[in-house]
Amino acid sequence: MKKIMLLLMLLIGFTNQLTAQNFTDPWTPQQLMNTKTLADRIIQNKMKNTVVVNIGPDAVIKNSYNAGAGSDSKNIEKLQTYLKNISKDKEVVLYCGCCPFEKCPNIRPAFKAVIAAGYKNAKLLNIPKNIKIDWIDKGYPVN
Repeated sequence: MKKIMLLLMLLIGFTNQLTAQNFTDPWTPQQLMNTKTLADRIIQNKMKNTVVVNIGPDAVIKNSYNAGAGSDSKNIEKLQTYLKNISKDKEVVLYCGCCPFEKCPNIRPAFKAVIAAGYKNAKLLNIPKNIKIDWIDKGYPVN
């Protein structure tokens, strides 16, 4: 019985390690942008060097491009096509807001695509809960 319990515990530990590796975030803490920072830039019309792209269900943020849900490979292709017309010097800010980061199926594939496209100034809008609570309810600019 002890051998079975030990084997079971080792299997659980190994499975947890694999799961943690599969969900490693492709962004660094420095690549997260505060919602207030982006909202202030939009309000102050200081978006010359910034492009905002929705990779979730709907483009809520004012003047953001709607690439569609990043979990769909067709939308990743749409994002890549859109980026071909954007200078690599621009800051590209992605957002979803459907749910917290740890549950979001859209942000990781989209962020990886932006990095792979060569954008050194890629950002992910830090939306801890969802777009309604962290953007709309705060009165930030919407479409």
